[in-house]
Amino acid sequence: MKFEIRNSKCEINSKKNFYRWAYYFIICVLFIILLTGCDAFVRKFRRKPKKDVSLQKEMVLVPEEYPSLFANKEEEYRHYFLFWQSWHIEFLNSLRENASHKKKLSCLSESIKNLNILKDLLLEEKRSELEKYINELKDLETKLSQDIYTSNVYWYYNRAELLRKDILRQFSYPKVKDYLK
Repeated sequence: MKFEIRNSKCEINSKKNFYRWAYYFIICVLFIILLTGCDAFVRKFRRKPKKDVSLQKEMVLVPEEYPSLFANKEEEYRHYFLFWQSWHIEFLNSLRENASHKKKLSCLSESIKNLNILKDLLLEEKRSELEKYINELKDLETKLSQDIYTSNVYWYYNRAELLRKDILRQFSYPKVKDYLK
């Protein structure tokens, strides 16, 4: 039997060579990865080319007449009267609860919009009466829009409540049914 004595220097050099080659190999792999990059990552941040406008199809709009949602004028008047009433009550609640200025103005403008629709459904003599109330609400709207901090909330509330009661009294359906177009 032969015993081999290994040189300790030889082992150390071979370990150093192994670590050196492993280091070079890792550096080469990282360098290759950096050069090629991550395609999905690059694609994510690359600006997409603009499409040709000529390739887009032109949209053709054909006007279509839709049937009325309401069976008759009576039903339409009742619906819009209810819409006006709910928007006006919402406006009064927003004044009472000190809601945002924008909410107050939007509720009031919706209320006025529904009254204008009601006005179009009435004959001339009732239409002029309703026009007076609409003008008063528009004046209230301009005063409210100018008063950003709503320092006169109580005056606005009282005025709007009086207008609501008058309109309810004079323009409820039983009082107006003979004046519909």
